[in-house]
Amino acid sequence: MAKRRLPHRPDLDHVRRQAKTLLADFRREFPEAMADFSEYHPTPPGPTEATLSDAQLTLARSYRFPSWPRLKAAVELLVAIDDQDLATLERVVQHHPDILREGARGLDTSATWGVPFAYATASDRPQAAALLAQLDGKDLAAANHEAQAIGLQQLGEWFLEPDGQGAKPGAVMHPCELLNPAGLEFLLEHGADLADAHGNRLAPVAQVLRTYKRDPEGKHRCLEICDEHGTVLPDTPAMAFHRGRVDLLEKHLVDDPTLLERRFTLAELFPHEVGFPAEDPGGLCGTPLEGSTLLHLCGEYDELEIARWLLDRGADPNATAAVDAESFGGHTSLFNAVVTCAAYEPQRDHLAGMLLDAGADPHRRASLRKALLNAEDEAVHTYYDVTAVSWGQRFHGKRLVNRAALRRIEAFRVG
Repeated sequence: MAKRRLPHRPDLDHVRRQAKTLLADFRREFPEAMADFSEYHPTPPGPTEATLSDAQLTLARSYRFPSWPRLKAAVELLVAIDDQDLATLERVVQHHPDILREGARGLDTSATWGVPFAYATASDRPQAAALLAQLDGKDLAAANHEAQAIGLQQLGEWFLEPDGQGAKPGAVMHPCELLNPAGLEFLLEHGADLADAHGNRLAPVAQVLRTYKRDPEGKHRCLEICDEHGTVLPDTPAMAFHRGRVDLLEKHLVDDPTLLERRFTLAELFPHEVGFPAEDPGGLCGTPLEGSTLLHLCGEYDELEIARWLLDRGADPNATAAVDAESFGGHTSLFNAVVTCAAYEPQRDHLAGMLLDAGADPHRRASLRKALLNAEDEAVHTYYDVTAVSWGQRFHGKRLVNRAALRRIEAFRVG
């Protein structure tokens, strides 16, 4: 099992510093470094005999790569895919031809990312994906089919019982977290129970709504699969939004003409009926969602089609979220388009552009506070009197900042 996992855009200098730090810690006989050498070095040297090459090999194997050169190649590969730097990508593959068949982020890489072609496709890097398919001697259709097959095979190895009689308890939570409908259907077809490891049948839907992952089509399909397998999804505007069902939103608008400006509580967005605890509802997000309109939600969940429908129906692009008792809130949907979990995905400015074209005012100000879960810094940070741009520039969780949206708004303000 890998102790470490490369991020989606690794830094080779950082990896080099990691190796030097590991060596220094090993020479000082720090317990964690000693354990790393013991587990990952094939013939561990003593602390006084260890060299930088020993530390590099240990580090590489802790990332589940066989050697330091292979780890460096993986870093170059991931950056080249992200930049669609085709010359570098071709050079890396020429020097390491087996890299086309191995996990992009480690040899035990998640099925969601898989081999380099699958990784490039999932990262919305079509030019890089096309080159990788060509270098592997396949057309795009064949490469897509094979990448999906490899991913499902890995899911089976991890979660299906070796005797073929069903799946391990809670297996479906993995594809629900990653919004992977193909994986969810595969496990269900092979006998998995639509429940978590404790038998909670609402947990899969809650996982789909709670996750950090942003993939509208994948999310919609995962919810429909849950519905098809007997999970009762509430007939509410919030659930219609989560399902991507504009047809249902149309019906709710007929029943409630105030829907476009309505502000939703977290309990409405993440209801107890689908597994959220009543005392602590909520999903992972960038900009706070309490008291948000549907248009704010579009910024967080990258729901372009619903945003277009809302604006076509007359939603106000400058509508503000609720303000709490301590005067935090009151932000517009542009704020949600800038600081969002969608920034983990390939960053685009399409939603920010749509809001600006509809009349969103980039000069609107608000005060917000935010704490990040499962982060190195989980403290509450406060931001007073910020615009959408300064909210993004000052936000402490830099990976949640959609810089493409930020640039689009900045260019609009200058223009």
